[in-house]
Amino acid sequence: MMIPLSPSQIDWGVQAIVSWVLAEVFGTQNLSIVAEEDTESLSKSESLALLKAVSNAVNEALSEAPKYGIPKPDKPLGSDDILKAIGRCNSTGGPKGRHWVFDPVDGTLVFVCGDQYAVALALIEDGKVLLGVLPNYPVKKEGLSNGCNQCGDGSVSKGCVMYAKRGSGQAWMQPLIPGGYPESATLLKASTVDDPVLATVCEPVERANSNHLFTAGLANSMGVRKQPMRVYSMVKYAAIACGDAEVFMKFAQSSYKEKIWDHTAGVVIVEEAGGVVTDAGGRKLDFSKGVYLEGLDRGIIACSNQVLHDKIIGVVYASWESSSL
Repeated sequence: MMIPLSPSQIDWGVQAIVSWVLAEVFGTQNLSIVAEEDTESLSKSESLALLKAVSNAVNEALSEAPKYGIPKPDKPLGSDDILKAIGRCNSTGGPKGRHWVFDPVDGTLVFVCGDQYAVALALIEDGKVLLGVLPNYPVKKEGLSNGCNQCGDGSVSKGCVMYAKRGSGQAWMQPLIPGGYPESATLLKASTVDDPVLATVCEPVERANSNHLFTAGLANSMGVRKQPMRVYSMVKYAAIACGDAEVFMKFAQSSYKEKIWDHTAGVVIVEEAGGVVTDAGGRKLDFSKGVYLEGLDRGIIACSNQVLHDKIIGVVYASWESSSL
């Protein structure tokens, strides 16, 4: 009998798939992957049934890989293969070399409910993000409130994948359907709205690591009229890249440390689509310090254009004195 997978088990499965594919395409020598999950609990003797369930899910998914131009295993992966693939993602990154940065399922808890989520993969070289890939954005904006898998059927229900390469000046979106590239790819362009009054502001749904009261105060100071778009995961970056929103602000509590896999893919896609992403002091995010975004000045601000970004940075400086953060 198939054991239903919990959120953490889904993360293991997705991490094993992506790790295995990267190793097949690029080889295992000098392959550095920074990711969220490890194998500690999955390796325990009492977890054999769980490991088998994860292995079955991984093999089922990989059997479909050729439809998308991706290799599949010559034979089903065994438990040791799965543990090896997950365990391979044990790099801590750093300022030198190439590192794949991966969040298996960003928004796992809502993924299991069919709501917003993202699978984020990025490549860093010498501390700079070179490319980003970000499924799963809903084909229609209504999917942000209805759930990514409840927007219709066919290609619509599968959502889209966004991707960008540093320095190209282009970011793209295409439906998650076999053979969809390149005919169905659409060029992304961030919004040109530069008046905060007209802007749509994204903020995290979760209150545990984001100060909604402070962001609400900032929005009020800027004269924002629209209600905030509260969405899960890295979908917020995707909304800015494709013009569905203009601003994403996150000001975490002082004890919270941002992890690089929650931002890398989204940042390069927004920037190549014409947007701007910095910390609250106006500095570019530094992905060269390892797993965490060290030295972050107060929070993160992503905007659809430079003019709007500069205005928001000014409001942040003016408002910070009265903040209790």
